[in-house]
Amino acid sequence: MIAETMAGIALVKGAVDGIKSIIGTANDVSEIAGYIDKLFEGEKQVQQIRNKKSGVNNFGDIGGVASEVIDARLAAEKLQEVATMVDMRFGHGTWKSIVDERARRIQEQKAKEAELKRAQFKKAQEFEDMIQGILIAVAVAVVAMGLLIAVFMYV
Repeated sequence: MIAETMAGIALVKGAVDGIKSIIGTANDVSEIAGYIDKLFEGEKQVQQIRNKKSGVNNFGDIGGVASEVIDARLAAEKLQEVATMVDMRFGHGTWKSIVDERARRIQEQKAKEAELKRAQFKKAQEFEDMIQGILIAVAVAVVAMGLLIAVFMYV
């Protein structure tokens, strides 16, 4: 867990360093888009690790809790730093537009995944219904054959 958190923070710091190195010469946001993606990914990793560890062990593991809180705040601080740099370079509201568009795309992706799961479930349900229908038909045929055999044996 500690290595994963460190990787998330390292990703955030590396992205911020990369953005700082080219923000002054970038002609548009697309030139720093890769770094912004890494920034969001690193921040996401830090938050996921923090959310996974919801309790404390028997020894109170205060160091781990403190580290998680500090890492999350550092990541948030770096995000704010980049937001300020982007808005200063490309105009007020640019960062908000990026964040809003990212949220919209994530929501769309989640909706697509949910629709795909619903479609897969429906298809599986239809297949199950078809198999059940076939089994019922076979059972009826077997019973009918048994009755026919029984009738012809007594005739």
